[in-house]
Amino acid sequence: MRARFAGATPLGRIGRPEEVADAVVFLASARSSFVLGANLYVDGGENQV
Repeated sequence: MRARFAGATPLGRIGRPEEVADAVVFLASARSSFVLGANLYVDGGENQV
């Protein structure tokens, strides 16, 4: 099941928990202070398909 899911994503792999955590840390930091009203998809491109 994991291999089938990974093969169906544009990046060809399943995301790692730390990749999601990196996005959360960015959004919680001052570096994202100019980001307003945006959707940040952390899905390996799945939303693009």
